[in-house]
Amino acid sequence: MFRHYAASFFSGFRRRDVAFSVFVAVIVVALRFLPTGFEDRLPDGMEHVRGEVVSVDDSLVRQYGFIRDGVQVLEIRISEGSFAGTVVRAENRFVGKLELDKVFRPGDVALVDLTVSGGKVAYAHASDHYRVTLELALLGAFALLLLLFGGFAGFQALLSFLFTALAVWKLVIPLFLKGCDPLLVSLGVVTVLTAVIIFLVAGLGLKGLVAFCGATFGLVLTGALALAIAPPFRLHGAVRPFSETLLYSGFGFLDLTRIFLSGIFLASSGAVMDLAMDLSSALREIATHTPGIGAFALFRSGIRIGRSVIGTMTTTLLLAYSGSYVTMLMVFMGQGIPLVNVLNMNYTAAEFLHTVVGSFGLVLVAPLTAAVGAFAYSREARALRERKESSPALPVR
Repeated sequence: MFRHYAASFFSGFRRRDVAFSVFVAVIVVALRFLPTGFEDRLPDGMEHVRGEVVSVDDSLVRQYGFIRDGVQVLEIRISEGSFAGTVVRAENRFVGKLELDKVFRPGDVALVDLTVSGGKVAYAHASDHYRVTLELALLGAFALLLLLFGGFAGFQALLSFLFTALAVWKLVIPLFLKGCDPLLVSLGVVTVLTAVIIFLVAGLGLKGLVAFCGATFGLVLTGALALAIAPPFRLHGAVRPFSETLLYSGFGFLDLTRIFLSGIFLASSGAVMDLAMDLSSALREIATHTPGIGAFALFRSGIRIGRSVIGTMTTTLLLAYSGSYVTMLMVFMGQGIPLVNVLNMNYTAAEFLHTVVGSFGLVLVAPLTAAVGAFAYSREARALRERKESSPALPVR
């Protein structure tokens, strides 16, 4: 039974594709344990543990409409670490901002920052509600669904998901913080991500190579376009949340504007890869089922397919970017701010630049992938025809 399940799990996949997936899995494990170089920035004697809120004292909390001020005093039973089972007195300070403040009630599970001195807890701070267990459960359910539905293809999709997340956290963010050029870092990491994701999905073959070349050309042009269009907008990189906080946290040497532009590059890469992969697969099917098709006819077919896909993909980008700023747009409309003022605000202009440059990348990747696919698949089809014509016919018995 196990052999039958294993055979069905790997059915349709070549050994080299399985070997490549194993290689990527090893890289994912290595990235998981790769140090970022910023682990020692917290002061000595700090522990971050999970604990259950036993009691709450709100006597020092003042309420002003929706806003709270003051300190919530908590008694928390530590659930893990060297102080497991100990009940500590912790503080939860309100800063008067709903997006940052959190309210605890008895029975809540909190992430607690402990300051340890002389083997005892000197100070405890309730950092936030503990959500890691729920996040891991959702990630596990997502992984299980991928494996049940997709089999080995689902495993490859999960690998690409984990590889992308770890590459951003372990490579992109640390290199940005160390002052490396954000655009060069983004270009290098996105190129590697594109290769890994596409060759995991398409396999180590011509179809994956066509998609990779088309996506890479499109991404390079998208980055160049962002560099060319951004200066006239006169946008500072501090337009992004927490950007200015970086400057006050010992990273005043960072070029926030180039980080902002690299974010445009990173954000559009997923949609560009998706479109390149769709076009490469479609052109491969056309070339396979129409052996006599020429390169120009194949290119025209790719252009027609690209036209039908671009519309929905650009709308997807628009909805993905604007969805994060619905409340901001509601504030503008609720205050009666004229549309011309809204369009000139730096927040709106930043999102406009994000969306339009990403859409340019999608439009550019379609003809590029069609051209590469038409050249590669027509040559492959011609080589197959010549091989068949040159091979001697078997005698009929």
